[in-house]
Amino acid sequence: MADGAGPARLDAQLAFLAEADRLKSVLRATTLHDRSRRENSAEHSWHVMLHALVLAEHAARPVDVSRVLTMLLLHDLVEIDAGDNPIHGDHDPAEQEAKEQAAADRIFGLLPADQRDGLRAIWEEFEAAESDEAVFAKSIDRVQPVLTNLATEGGTWPEYNVTQEQLEARVGTKVSRGAPAIWDGLRDRIAAWFSGR
Repeated sequence: MADGAGPARLDAQLAFLAEADRLKSVLRATTLHDRSRRENSAEHSWHVMLHALVLAEHAARPVDVSRVLTMLLLHDLVEIDAGDNPIHGDHDPAEQEAKEQAAADRIFGLLPADQRDGLRAIWEEFEAAESDEAVFAKSIDRVQPVLTNLATEGGTWPEYNVTQEQLEARVGTKVSRGAPAIWDGLRDRIAAWFSGR
């Protein structure tokens, strides 16, 4: 048993899990493939985890897939407080980062200290994007909305007036860092969509 095991520990863990349920109510810009509605952040987290599991062989460097999956499971929990800001949207990155740090303090702070510190460290590792696992996880987090937009005839790109150059700069460079073969495989599809407009 972990240190401090008992009713108080369980209560803290259950409170964290109940709070995590709120991620299901955070809507993202990206729609579902059938375009019936916008996806929520919990669905996004599941979907990027599945992408990482299936596409791990395309990582630029060998990665511990279980660690990548843990990062992706946790990466958007802060959106419960901070909301989701689309990469092509108009927002202040420094302000968003401050909101996310405060959200991480509060949300991970619901857990017993050992779990709080361990899970927060994994979230921080993802945010820093320095380890091989974090670089790949960030790549997959960026590529999933691209795939959805391609599957939905551009999805929200027209809404945000996204250009091919912006997509390359804001997304392609990050995906290429951790999964260059995936971005190389998508370039022709992306070019075809933009040229067909």
